[in-house]
Amino acid sequence: MTGRIADYGRAAVMDLMFNSGAKGQGGGTPGSAGDLIKEGRAATFVADVIEASRKTPVIVDFWATWCGPCKQLGPMLEKAVLAAKGAVRMVKIDVDKNQELAGQLRVQSVPTVYAFKDGRPVDAFAGAIPESEIKAFIAKLTGGEAGPSLDDYVAEAKQILAEGDAQTAAGIFQQVLQHDPDNAPAMAGLLRCLMAVGELDQAEAMLTQVTPDMARNAEIQAVKTALELARHAGSVGESAGLRRRLANDPDDHEARFDLALAYYAANETEAAVDELLELYRRNRTWNEEAARKQLVKIFEVLGFAHPLAKSGRSRLSTMMFA
Repeated sequence: MTGRIADYGRAAVMDLMFNSGAKGQGGGTPGSAGDLIKEGRAATFVADVIEASRKTPVIVDFWATWCGPCKQLGPMLEKAVLAAKGAVRMVKIDVDKNQELAGQLRVQSVPTVYAFKDGRPVDAFAGAIPESEIKAFIAKLTGGEAGPSLDDYVAEAKQILAEGDAQTAAGIFQQVLQHDPDNAPAMAGLLRCLMAVGELDQAEAMLTQVTPDMARNAEIQAVKTALELARHAGSVGESAGLRRRLANDPDDHEARFDLALAYYAANETEAAVDELLELYRRNRTWNEEAARKQLVKIFEVLGFAHPLAKSGRSRLSTMMFA
């Protein structure tokens, strides 16, 4: 099915290169990361597609504004190209604006998609196809190396956020959400970025707008808890004054609880856990088990696989069953 369409285009490619003076166009260097997906036209087809494909495979999506299946296929193609992270590029051609080019490449219906590699069409298909087939189409084109998935992008952004670069991480999370608006881990990551730069109000506003399904996601729930902790922590006194109160009275449970929240607000989570565990050891029932309840919230925000959450839960369990 796909090979026959590609065969139609091979002779046309020779005509295009001859008629447009391909040797003087483009030099075969693909664009920057921002050019992974671009609008194309007949005048730049040789540079954008034929010559560029000598460096990186290029998918050409022939589409039209009036075409219903095009509106379904286009976003899926763009999502797959983004997930390939530079292993493949995409050029979109509006057939109504480029009728002669579409005719030369035997485009008889839309959508029609060509795959170019080493300066020539190597595969193609017509009509909308499932996302799984799009992934297989790209994997075949790239030799089975379609590049990182959206999940890989999310994981990378989480690591960048953990290293303290909230701005860069937010940009990655936003790109993922542009291609997959229902990606709950990406939304949770973006909300954490806002919290990291002190934009609690904006994070809370965005949280109220998520879909019911997304709101039930564990990572979104953890962000909600983190916001509650951040709001509470922001209302307590300075840690230096609280430490002085504890020096005068180690059983000032309110001071110890507030100190733990102050540590948490300052991103000293381990110190916060230590103070809450000490409070629980001294008086586990104080303020309706406030220390235990706050520890559970912190462990939820950290994630139950986090080393501090694991060690903290273990220490808490030892105290509870001693």
